[in-house]
Amino acid sequence: MAKVSISLDAELVVEVMVLAGVGSPQDAIEAVVRDYIARGHRTEARTDLKDQNPRDLDVKPQESQG
Repeated sequence: MAKVSISLDAELVVEVMVLAGVGSPQDAIEAVVRDYIARGHRTEARTDLKDQNPRDLDVKPQESQG
């Protein structure tokens, strides 16, 4: 697998490490990216379900009461 090197603010990385409970900057950033991707997949799954199974609403006009 290809690797990418990037520069990040050290304070940002330390905060992610603390929040993620990991001891390595690499693991912390990987956890954030994996979480972001997983959220995207969950969102896609929810929206795909809505698109594939729309509610069948049997809406009829109301008869006038008068």
